[in-house]
Amino acid sequence: MSHLDLVLHADNAVVDGAVRAVSVGIRDGVIAVLDPEPGTHSISRQATTPPGTVLMPGLVDTHVHVNDPGTDWEGFATATAAAAAGGVTTIVDMPLDCDPVTTSTAALAAKRAAAEGHCRVSVGFWGGVVPENVDTPQVLAELRAAGCLGFKCFLADSGNAAFPPLDADQLGRAMEAVATLDSVLLVHAELLPAGAVIGGPAYVDFLHSRPDAAEVGAVSLVLEQVRRTGARTHIVHVSSAEVLPLLAAAKADGLPVTAETCPHYLSFDAAQIPCEATEYAVCPPIRQADNRERLWAALGGGVLDMVVSDHSPCAPHLKPAGDFRAAFGGISSLQLGLRAVWTQARRRGVTLPQVCRWMAAQPAALAGLTDRGRIAVGTRADLTVFDPAASEPVDATRLHHRHPVTPYHGRHLDGAVLQTWVAGRQVDAVVAA
Repeated sequence: MSHLDLVLHADNAVVDGAVRAVSVGIRDGVIAVLDPEPGTHSISRQATTPPGTVLMPGLVDTHVHVNDPGTDWEGFATATAAAAAGGVTTIVDMPLDCDPVTTSTAALAAKRAAAEGHCRVSVGFWGGVVPENVDTPQVLAELRAAGCLGFKCFLADSGNAAFPPLDADQLGRAMEAVATLDSVLLVHAELLPAGAVIGGPAYVDFLHSRPDAAEVGAVSLVLEQVRRTGARTHIVHVSSAEVLPLLAAAKADGLPVTAETCPHYLSFDAAQIPCEATEYAVCPPIRQADNRERLWAALGGGVLDMVVSDHSPCAPHLKPAGDFRAAFGGISSLQLGLRAVWTQARRRGVTLPQVCRWMAAQPAALAGLTDRGRIAVGTRADLTVFDPAASEPVDATRLHHRHPVTPYHGRHLDGAVLQTWVAGRQVDAVVAA
């Protein structure tokens, strides 16, 4: 008779792409058995999920800006508390908007030191590729060997002088290095002429200054280099539906390319953004309603692979009302991603198993985290208990994010995360708030 630390019983659970009743047997933080037969295991503890809820795999958010060390914009304590409260059991931190930026093993060590003892969920790290290190493959190899899950670069101004963009030749060399390392390159794909961004209070002016063509040109360049190098490549935060035919063709040709979009692109409509509402400022920008529907269709058709937050907070004074050019480009949403996506998904007949594929399984695969993102024997017992019928307005002051600035404030979102389990242990996010 084998031993189980916990058996968690659920009337509804997302397993193998469907919803069914399940009993999850957990040993040493890992799912050891599903539906254990009576009398075959000694069990230390049993628990049952609340009626009407759905047991889901813990979400994996591979696009989170924790901005630690070096800023007061977020931090590992607040970010991971927000993640846990949102059903996210693993985050992967982006390499910019921290000081130092994560472009060397020394910087990675500093980031790990900042995270030590402050994390309520699992944390991984992307390394950065910038002009300074693109031609020093040893630095990239050292970052990979030190545990970076892959690499991130920009093709447009990142907003941080310490993390400049790559030009076309440097992008090609970065892909060659990443291919040699058998890793993945994440690309912020915008190409903008100098001085293109327009300021002022009107969102439409900001939107016109970052047109669809900026994404189309950048994605075209990236795909040319993917064809040449064979490097596994991921396009982050797809905003423009005009790039979808390019991605579809690349996938049809068997190129190793994936792409993501974000809850804000699936939720908001540029025509509804008020003047001076710089909490909506993000790059690339939120586009029109018809564009949003094409993104949803692309998720359903597999052209877009996943939905991740691009949680990019900043101190409130960096989002001054009235000038979109002066505002820091980023949306704070880590705690709200699942609810935001579910609110829109259920209106379109999208199921929770589909949402779990986009927000758990596929991001885990991108980061090479094969031990999570699914409820299956042998995977880590990272789980979330979700009430899909709940609905309430967002109060930004009650979120675990360090600063109460988010465009979701006051909006009714469906669903509620009731429990989050990391490696078989229930997380109390409130402690870290």
